[in-house]
Formats: sequence, structure tokens, C-alpha cells
Amino acid sequence: MPNFVQPVIEALRQGFPDLDFAPAPLLVREDKSLEQICIRVPKDRLIEVMRFLHQDDRCKFEQLCDLTCVDYLNFPDATDRFGVTYSLLSLSKEHRLWIKCFVNDPEPSVPSVYSLWKGADWMEREVWDLFGIRFEGHPDLRRIVTWEGFSAHPLRKDYPLRGQGERENFEVVNRDSA
Repeated sequence: MPNFVQPVIEALRQGFPDLDFAPAPLLVREDKSLEQICIRVPKDRLIEVMRFLHQDDRCKFEQLCDLTCVDYLNFPDATDRFGVTYSLLSLSKEHRLWIKCFVNDPEPSVPSVYSLWKGADWMEREVWDLFGIRFEGHPDLRRIVTWEGFSAHPLRKDYPLRGQGERENFEVVNRDSA
């Protein structure tokens, strides 16, 4: 494990001795050194762990860089359908950490981290819109790419590659009509 992340993992183990974070590399360099570390956090402990990572002096993750999702449908050996992934950065400590929280159908949801990082607002809305992951406690969870009333989530692997006919309903715009 990289030296710059080791204090964070140790702090997590001390703060949450009952959790197995299963730290694993996201990237292994050619020289076999680990570049980036990912941990797993169960949904029911997500806010508690994220608050710790944000506030504890050994961690100090001031910035949520990215929040996305992976659909593991038909992925070999996958036990969960969706992996909500958070990319955290500590500017003061100069380290990064990725957190994965796994959820499943029929109504996948995770707690919102908006109360910790206001920048999560539109990222959570985007994941809701495109993957259908509901963020419990989000102050304004509405669609951001598609439209209200659209019943599907286009980045799910079971969404048809050519869509569900939604593009055929748009008016054709050309130079003369624009």
C-alpha cells in the first residue's frame, strides 16, 4: 500500500474496527508499486465513514472530485449490480482515496453526501438520472440530463443501445427552421 495512503487506512481501521474496508489497488505500476487505493464501504455506514474521512485530522478529504457509478450487470464474479464510486482528494494532506458502495435492484439507493460536500449536488443528480441510483436525503433530486417523466436510465447495461424511441419524438431542426 502506498505510504501516503497508509495513515488513512490505519485511521479508518482504528475508527471502524468492525468494518472490513478491503483496500485494493485501482492502479498497479509496472514496477508493481501501488498508485491508487480503493476501499469498500457498506451502504448503511457510508455517511458515518464519509464524515470521518472529511473531518478526521489524519484524513482531511476536503474535496469530492468525482462521483459516478458502474453497472456490473453480467460482469464475471460480480455479486452486486451497481457500484457507486466516490473519488476523494485531500489538498492539505496530498492524498487521494476511492470509495465504492455497492447496491442492488429493485430500488438501489445510497445516502446523499451533499451535507459533507456541496459539490455532490449535480453529480448525485446525474447518477440518479442516468443509472437510477436514488440518493436519500438529497435536497433536490431531479433529472439533469433527461427529462422528468422519462422512465428509464440510459447508462444501465440493460438499456437498449438504440434507445427506446425517445429520439423519434423530437422535431427535426435544420438551418431553415432554426
